[in-house]
Amino acid sequence: MLSRRIKALSPSMTIAISTLARELKEEGKDILSFSAGEPDFDTPQIIKDAAIDAIERGFTKYTAVAGIPELLDAISNKLKRDNGLEYSRNQILVSNGAKQSLFNLTQTIIDDGDEVIIPAPFWVTYPELVKYAGGKPVIVHTDEKRGFKLTPEQLQAAISSRTKLLILTSPSNPTGSVYTKEELRALGEVLKGTQILIASDEMYEKLLFDGTEFVSTASISEDMYQRTITINGLSKSVAMTGWRFGYLASSSKELIAKMVSLQSQSTSNINSITQKAAIPALNGEVDDDIERMRMAFEGRMHEAVELFNNIEGLSVLRPKGAFYLFVNIKDVSDDSIEFCKELLQRYGVAVVPGIGFGSEGYFRFSFATDIVTIREGIRRIEKFVKEIQS
Repeated sequence: MLSRRIKALSPSMTIAISTLARELKEEGKDILSFSAGEPDFDTPQIIKDAAIDAIERGFTKYTAVAGIPELLDAISNKLKRDNGLEYSRNQILVSNGAKQSLFNLTQTIIDDGDEVIIPAPFWVTYPELVKYAGGKPVIVHTDEKRGFKLTPEQLQAAISSRTKLLILTSPSNPTGSVYTKEELRALGEVLKGTQILIASDEMYEKLLFDGTEFVSTASISEDMYQRTITINGLSKSVAMTGWRFGYLASSSKELIAKMVSLQSQSTSNINSITQKAAIPALNGEVDDDIERMRMAFEGRMHEAVELFNNIEGLSVLRPKGAFYLFVNIKDVSDDSIEFCKELLQRYGVAVVPGIGFGSEGYFRFSFATDIVTIREGIRRIEKFVKEIQS
């Protein structure tokens, strides 16, 4: 009864862990969850007011599939202002979160047997979308000593005659690593003369720490601009996860038009209220709110890194962005699923196994929650680690 494609599709491990933690909590168990990639802050009031105004004005009908004109203009202006990138309305598509943007892209460009290079650790959805489109994920394992970043040598070695796409994410989920301009330029040099596209996931662009500079992949050179599909949204930086707002931009109007056709046959436009609500966020009207959230994340990150690195047997690199720690457990366990399962069952702490991100020997810890909860969660993790070491 089921299709071959759907049988091969694996559920999201992050969602599975978060759901289990929620169910255990509803049963009355004392559960602390650090599994979800969701800010604990509320959506800024300006955004909510724009949504309320849209509802009261009756802006509740279908819209153009790609997005309303004023929204597309707001995205275009944002990309020019923040990233130095020029895109017109017909080079942008608004979708139900970055996940649908990636789905539209992979379904539109990948044929059976096409290869997609994915550096690991990776966001859990990347390889699944590639496989669902009939493609082959080519996983390249990055080195913690190099900050979990793909090197030009690794990229060159992974390229074959079937390579169609490279997926980059900066800042990274789950490691928090951020590519520098020089590192992106070096990767671009490897791709010169090829037809390989880049999907650049820049969802955590606004959440940077310790003075780290963000560089958009498409801004590196004209060659990189032509081959890069920039993917972004408002879920993380503006705490709009439930609003489902993502977008992508490409120099290819033909590619955008084909993805619009695909979306027209699946979900059509994203909801009209979210479109209106997103405009003030894209126009920079909530930048002060973003900075307050970023500073809170940065403070939590510093304390959490110190606490983890004081636990014998665990270690973690200081992330440059996003709101995750990718904690190394190789000295205490060689099975991240079992480690996380026992931690949840015995100490009520939910974190995501590193194997779900393509890297065994780690777990992902989200610090998108209050510092008191973070301290208690790490205290329980320390107790668990000491117990399994004894």
